[in-house]
Amino acid sequence: MRIGVLTGGGDCPGLNAVIRAVTKSLIRQCGAEVVGIEDGFSGLMDANPRTRVLDWRSVSGIAHRGGTILGTSNKANPLRSPADTERTLANARALALEGLVVIGGDGTMSIAHGLADLGLRSVGVPKTIDNDIVGCERSFGFDTAVATATDGLMRIETTAMSHSRVMIVETMGRHAGWIALEAGLAAAADIVLLPEIDYTVEAVARVCREREAHQRYTVICIGEGAKARGADLTVQHRVEGSFDPVRLGGVAHVLREQLQPLLKSEVRATVLGHVQRGGQPTPFDRVLATRYGHHAAQLVAAGRFGEMVTLQGGDLRSVPMARVANQQRTIALDDPLLVTAREIGVSLGEH
Repeated sequence: MRIGVLTGGGDCPGLNAVIRAVTKSLIRQCGAEVVGIEDGFSGLMDANPRTRVLDWRSVSGIAHRGGTILGTSNKANPLRSPADTERTLANARALALEGLVVIGGDGTMSIAHGLADLGLRSVGVPKTIDNDIVGCERSFGFDTAVATATDGLMRIETTAMSHSRVMIVETMGRHAGWIALEAGLAAAADIVLLPEIDYTVEAVARVCREREAHQRYTVICIGEGAKARGADLTVQHRVEGSFDPVRLGGVAHVLREQLQPLLKSEVRATVLGHVQRGGQPTPFDRVLATRYGHHAAQLVAAGRFGEMVTLQGGDLRSVPMARVANQQRTIALDDPLLVTAREIGVSLGEH
């Protein structure tokens, strides 16, 4: 058995722990040869495919490292043109790959699903700090991102308190508010604004004015995909050729400009950005990533291609990739965590 492994999309804490677990499980349980595909799908798209042998020694001592030893790409899409597709499939045949383990988010799963219809089989491992993969209650990398965002919020709070300011902290997450919600609750933010619930500037300003009279400072956690009612998303830029070309960012600065005329306090904005992606994964993410990698190897050994490893009800399971492709998991309005936030008095900027 010869199996390729690749990491697609953005980098994420815990990727190396998955690579390690997949490789060691396939070697130990199946006697398989494992081939690392470099730089995501682009490593299979070039005229000369970029690969490396993954053996026991090469994946030892990497579980704690951030990023991915294989490199990744959020632009490579072998389905973009018939020529790219044919070259990718020809390279896979030349490498004698019997299948792939693809580690990525919804975009990566969509590509893998499309290639499977053309004969290149895959098993998927869910990866995203955004925690927005359908059918999966917890993706690795999310815990690390929440821990980083929570630390940032708590550091910002000391400045807000010292200067009697309103401090806005923007988290990543795209169109899902999981990072903002969990980090906001963990850091005891006063206002949490989510992509799933459009806010009104006046509702946010009202909470800030109330706190001006008593606590003297306010901390606001806002997801990058949040927007005011009736407004458009704040787009930082577009990356043409990417599977998801729109890059959100900067809504914290938009909100600062809207709030400042309505308040006595000085309003400042901070965008946490890619620090949420980087650094060592938390122990939770290392363990979850290891479990996912091992389970993916088991699916390969059983010939269960076309499935993605998932966590449901705390148990490892798998779901068809077709259910994940081109989908996003956002926060339901009756989610228990959202209900908790409301009922302990956290403002969601609704009214």
